[in-house]
Amino acid sequence: MATTTVNRCSRQLQPDGDVNGKREGSQLKAGDWIRVRTKEEILATLDQNGELDGMPFMPEMLAFCGKRFQVYKRAHKTCDTVFPVRGRRLQRTVHLSTRCDGKAHGGCQAGCLLFWKEAWLRLAPTDESVIDGAVPVKFFPGGLSTSLSNEADLGLRTMREEAGSPPAYVCQATRLPYATSKLCWWDIRQYIEDYVSGNVSAARLTSGFLFAAYHSLSEAGIGLGRPMRWLYDRLCVLWGGRPWPRKSGVIPVGGKTPELQLNLQPGEIVRVKSLDEIMKTVTLDWKNRGMIWDPEMAPFCGNTYRVLRRVNQIIDEKTGKMIVMKNPCIVLDSVVCEARYNSCRMFCPRSIYPYWREVWLERVEAAQASQATEVGAGAVIQN
Repeated sequence: MATTTVNRCSRQLQPDGDVNGKREGSQLKAGDWIRVRTKEEILATLDQNGELDGMPFMPEMLAFCGKRFQVYKRAHKTCDTVFPVRGRRLQRTVHLSTRCDGKAHGGCQAGCLLFWKEAWLRLAPTDESVIDGAVPVKFFPGGLSTSLSNEADLGLRTMREEAGSPPAYVCQATRLPYATSKLCWWDIRQYIEDYVSGNVSAARLTSGFLFAAYHSLSEAGIGLGRPMRWLYDRLCVLWGGRPWPRKSGVIPVGGKTPELQLNLQPGEIVRVKSLDEIMKTVTLDWKNRGMIWDPEMAPFCGNTYRVLRRVNQIIDEKTGKMIVMKNPCIVLDSVVCEARYNSCRMFCPRSIYPYWREVWLERVEAAQASQATEVGAGAVIQN
């Protein structure tokens, strides 16, 4: 193990994303230690639009400059939510455990996981004296003559004014189609990279493929759907799994769906209701008052979590306009999309926060909460 660590940290991550001067794909893996380059170094990589290879560097990211992080996941692919939801490929990009706070984008509360181009990072050796050493700025793709000159220029790129209408914001989420390339779900190379990058374990890969095959067979239109879903529900207890995640709601499309106002606040403890209970609150196309229930939320049913925040406004990735919600939704601490059940976006590392209607949650009383034991950093709470 010691040799592996030394080898990783001895690599030189060049500004253009190359390792040891040889141009290749992404070299960083989940768990690698990096240090975000300085503001001046990063600005030198950006074009006049504040982008590198179509990916914006946003003002919210400046707070992380010079800091040391572990790579959360390699962002070799992602889900594009601008056009019809689809998988897309990226080059030399990773996710760190850093999220956008929306301060430069009208107070957007989506909390998106940030994309980091490898040109904005450098490997962090275990020797802290080396980590803090000066790193020369050279060979950046943008070139000093075309790059942004200062932080203020960067802030000007976050919004586009339109006469007679609200401003349209520009961020990494709205620009994803232009910073990525086509990726077909059947391209086996992406799943190999999921594993070798450390993003996904062999067990998760296996279970994902098995579910995809099982689901495809159940939808084949040969009369196996209902019995296969029934069998899944009966057998899932054998591997500690959850009931069939792709169940449909019971309310007719366009019908009135129930609501509940709990006025949940950050820090409160809630329990996610069972999947069957939630399906009684959504339509056949999985909607509750316009908000979609995603099967990726099913694994969290029945568990207990802490409220991270109430969400009142988010940027619409398609238009860049700010959406103000009539009824705030809830984000739960450490509960993110794990891309288990959507075959066209399987194992996407973007880790988007799902939005929860309060009718899908129930407050845990103080007496129960005091007996709960936290697992991890504010994540699942089990009685």
